[in-house]
Amino acid sequence: MRIIVTGLGGPAGTALATQLRDRGITTIGTDITDTPSAELTSEFVIGPRADDPAHLPFLRDLAASTRADLLIPTVQDELPAIASAATVIGVPTVIAHAGPVGIAQDKLLTAWALAAAGLPIPRTGTLGDAAWARPPFVVKPRVSRGGRGVLLVDGEADLPALTPGEVVQEFAPGIEYSPQVYRSPATGRTAVVVVEKTELKQGRVGNAAAVVRLAPGEAPDVAALAAATVDALGLVGPVDMDIRRMADGRPVVLEVNARFGANSAYAPELLSAVLAERDVWRRPVHLFGGGGGGGHTPAAGPAPLPGTHFGAAGALYASSGGAR
Repeated sequence: MRIIVTGLGGPAGTALATQLRDRGITTIGTDITDTPSAELTSEFVIGPRADDPAHLPFLRDLAASTRADLLIPTVQDELPAIASAATVIGVPTVIAHAGPVGIAQDKLLTAWALAAAGLPIPRTGTLGDAAWARPPFVVKPRVSRGGRGVLLVDGEADLPALTPGEVVQEFAPGIEYSPQVYRSPATGRTAVVVVEKTELKQGRVGNAAAVVRLAPGEAPDVAALAAATVDALGLVGPVDMDIRRMADGRPVVLEVNARFGANSAYAPELLSAVLAERDVWRRPVHLFGGGGGGGHTPAAGPAPLPGTHFGAAGALYASSGGAR
């Protein structure tokens, strides 16, 4: 098998390429500049930026010239375009449908969608819609870029000038988690591995500096919320998200990334699931997880992946968000 991984030099791309190398799978890596992670691949090619009109033609040509079997994108900015072009890009692509991907791409739209589904989020607003905000609160870009651009406002003196490209979000002071999720495009069944962030690079916010994988059942409310979130958004495939506890202990969803994340090595079941369902990704339309949110009834699927959470108290969460 030959797999293209984009964003090779980023945390998500490097984590994924390392797993593929360790499994003996031929990996073709690409990024916009040279990277030490190129040593993880059989072939490395420098390509255009995600916002360059040449990006999709480049990926199509690369897939043809390398006879790739799968394309796995890991660059946040490229996801909407790749999701829209997945059926014509010339290679089976591990990504959800364009509508759900577009919602997950924007933190404000994600908050709206989850609130409409009745799922817990911290209060979230934008320019002209955040008069409620009192420190401490968080200001961050609407387009997910990990911990980049995230600012914790502790006092009035720290208040930045907001732009329409940012959101203001109530600060959740409790433990932060990075659930690693896989929702089958064939059956709609969801597996969740809960990873806890034990140290953050910016102290109280930002990317994880250290994480630990939790044993099944250690944080069942977090696992259940992660499963319900991907269902509500209509996502399939690998999903990386941030969930944090409020002061009263309630978990709330901070953001959702419709791709493999930087911590996917702590949940190798995700990659195993992608490879096990590689024939499903070859189809032009997924059997499950059509254009919008959940609500479909999945067909009977394979047995649960070993070592994963399946919602609250070990329940398997299906597309309706209920225990199955």
